Amino acid sequence: MRVKKQAGFYVKAEYHTSRGRIDLVLQTDRYIYVMEFKLNGTAEEALRQIEDKGYAVPFRSDSRELFEIGVNFSDETRNIAGWVVR
Repeated sequence: MRVKKQAGFYVKAEYHTSRGRIDLVLQTDRYIYVMEFKLNGTAEEALRQIEDKGYAVPFRSDSRELFEIGVNFSDETRNIAGWVVR
């Protein structure tokens, strides 16, 4: 796991859990963002993976506000094709 502090954010890429690997966890003083990325899938699939694998569970006891974010990238447009936040 790589942990870096960038511009006041703690960034953890490929955060390993007992049920899989979270693509990105970003923490600020007030918020935690658990992000899952898909390529040519859907943002909803990415969000469903966060739920199905319990990726946000370890962060729910933290006092900071927690956001679960699913993002889909398109290899055709080489850009974000959609995202959903819960």
